Amino acid sequence: MWREKEIEKGAIPLWFQIANILRDSIANGEFQSGETLPSEAELFRVFGVSRTTARASLNKLVQEGLVDRRSGVGSVVIEPKVDQPVSQLLGFSEDMKRRGLVPSFSLLNSKYCAAPKDVTEALGLASGDMPFMSERLLKANDRLIGHSLSWVRPDIFGPTAPPGPGILESGSLYGWLSEKLGVDIVGGSEFIEAQIADDQVVRNLQISKGDAVLVAKRTAKTAQGLPIEFDAVTYRADRYRFLIEL
Repeated sequence: MWREKEIEKGAIPLWFQIANILRDSIANGEFQSGETLPSEAELFRVFGVSRTTARASLNKLVQEGLVDRRSGVGSVVIEPKVDQPVSQLLGFSEDMKRRGLVPSFSLLNSKYCAAPKDVTEALGLASGDMPFMSERLLKANDRLIGHSLSWVRPDIFGPTAPPGPGILESGSLYGWLSEKLGVDIVGGSEFIEAQIADDQVVRNLQISKGDAVLVAKRTAKTAQGLPIEFDAVTYRADRYRFLIEL
């Protein structure tokens, strides 16, 4: 229990020690998402520190994205976000597994069909080409994170049928491309922008109209520079964020 922890006067600031205690309590499940952390007054009583020190410890957790300070409520533990390093080009399945999370998908649609102009241009297709489209909801540990609309160039399939619902709902598209077609995604480009959720996004991601979302548009390529997939993913901003290593 956090109350049983002790802090020591010395080189390590008291507010930093208290922040560590509360952070560990969040990590071990003592405080769940949506629950309120001890108030400044309670930290003062338990640890015998000033209100300024108690406030500094809570502000540290706010800066780390673990807590949201809400007027009239207190310091509320928020749901941890998945960090995606922008310097790494991974499929969703590979990315989630690398983080120790279980990826899964809900397939909404898949078929060969005409694509919008920005897709055909990104993939270098003729206007009459019909890429393979798949629309899926992305989940990690059964929690909805995003909505994906993916287009794969048609000429790479040859006589091989595109991935079916079994693969698209439980497997890795990039893994399937590598195993079945010998096509390996090794690079590409990705643009990220913030948007406000419209009616369609609200339905897809189960959020409120006007909420902020993150939109990533990716062109994935082979080592030879051949564009293979164009993917537009809309992420819930409260569950996903991008990490830049400098």
